[in-house]
Amino acid sequence: MVSGGTVTLDLHGMTCAQAQVAIDAALRRAGRGVYRIEVIHGYHRGSALRDMVRRTYAAHPRVKRLEMGMNLGATELVLREY
Repeated sequence: MVSGGTVTLDLHGMTCAQAQVAIDAALRRAGRGVYRIEVIHGYHRGSALRDMVRRTYAAHPRVKRLEMGMNLGATELVLREY
């Protein structure tokens, strides 16, 4: 879902490999109007998805930085500033 320059990607029920494929696809499809990708990974059933997202995409060339807000179950990949 795209809303106001942010793409929301829900990874619930995915393995780490499936999640990585989904995030990579979202990064490839992200056009000039997309500033952020909000990755909803959850946290109640473990931290494997969260850790993979933060470890893998902190150094990704398209990702400027990661933001972790008050929602512990989501990480935002900032592609560029508003």
